[in-house]
Amino acid sequence: MKTKFHYGWLILGMAVLVVFGSLGLTRFGYGMVLPEMKVGLDIDSTGAGGIATASLVGYLALSVLGGILASRFGPRIVITIGLAIAALGMILTGFSNQLATATASQLLAGIGSGASNVPVMALLASWFAPRRLGFASGIAVLGSSLGLIFTGSVTPVIMDAYDEDGWRMCWFIFGSVTAVLAIAAFLLLRNSAHDMGLKHLGSLNSDPIPTLRRTSLQWGKVYRSRIVWQIGLVYIAFGLSYIIYMTFFKDQLLEAGSYSEDAASHLYMIMGFVSLVCGIWGFISDRIGRKYTLMILYGIHAIAFILFGVWTETPGFTISIILFGFSAWSIPAVVTAASGETLGGRLAPAALGFITLFFGVGQMLGPVIAGTMSDAADTYLPAYLLAGGVALLGAFGALFLHTPTSVEK
Repeated sequence: MKTKFHYGWLILGMAVLVVFGSLGLTRFGYGMVLPEMKVGLDIDSTGAGGIATASLVGYLALSVLGGILASRFGPRIVITIGLAIAALGMILTGFSNQLATATASQLLAGIGSGASNVPVMALLASWFAPRRLGFASGIAVLGSSLGLIFTGSVTPVIMDAYDEDGWRMCWFIFGSVTAVLAIAAFLLLRNSAHDMGLKHLGSLNSDPIPTLRRTSLQWGKVYRSRIVWQIGLVYIAFGLSYIIYMTFFKDQLLEAGSYSEDAASHLYMIMGFVSLVCGIWGFISDRIGRKYTLMILYGIHAIAFILFGVWTETPGFTISIILFGFSAWSIPAVVTAASGETLGGRLAPAALGFITLFFGVGQMLGPVIAGTMSDAADTYLPAYLLAGGVALLGAFGALFLHTPTSVEK
């Protein structure tokens, strides 16, 4: 007997591609072109950190608003518009000739990134049963891994072909790909399993098809939830620590490790390939619970960040990227699953948007603090020690979480 294809699998595939565009290209593309951008725009690490912070401010603002809009009007249209805005911001970055215009363009790109990434992750709660939500979230975040692989492989080729204008061409290509994904999102995404008369993927045979309850959205459930606040406070640590690691990744390899452009890009790409397995942590969190999974992940990140700053030789860098890659995007996946099962599919975008407010504050502060510290010390070592210390605080904070636990029956 043939098993009917569930549209939720297509939703999950599109979620991977949306994350690829909104994070993999918009945010992680910046780390790959940063050294050439610094030369082209004649800026230092503080200026580079300022540009990154502008992007993250935009992401922060629309993470919250985008989640609210998605809960009100549906994720599909919000995701589509968000990807289109991100594409425009990246293309305008390629045309920038000074710090101010690059900052404004990346602010726009960050707005689009937040308006698309948060709703698409929350959308999974409307398509997958709680017992499979960690698994689905873990798969979706692999779009970031594809971004690392793509940018790590194409950026050196583009840089070689276009010399000093290579970084501009990178942004043009990143933006064009994201524009195509915006069209695909509009054509293929659907707001919920209910829209197609389907059960949530992973639900039991005895579970009914979800019904649409046309009641007013109870926003207070989001802002009064103690669990939501706890998750948000712990999530700050991920935002502040990982963005330092990713923003100055290539610079650290070039300056402290004396890597060539091609060698640094190759290592970036390897990290992307390793991170393809990090989706397993979503499945693990379905088994052992969100709390314990977060504690383990933050511990792994702390080791990876500290190693990257302290052991500036090939073995140290390699161990660091393997550790980080193995766990890279798992914290957002676990947080997404926790917020979705806490408040349900309809409020999930608003809940995740609110939680991402905390994450965004950390992201916003990370690059500018790290960039300033690095200019003052003339090394990225203090920045990576800071990242590792913050990750350790995240592990400690996770110890006190009381998150929902979804365990396979």
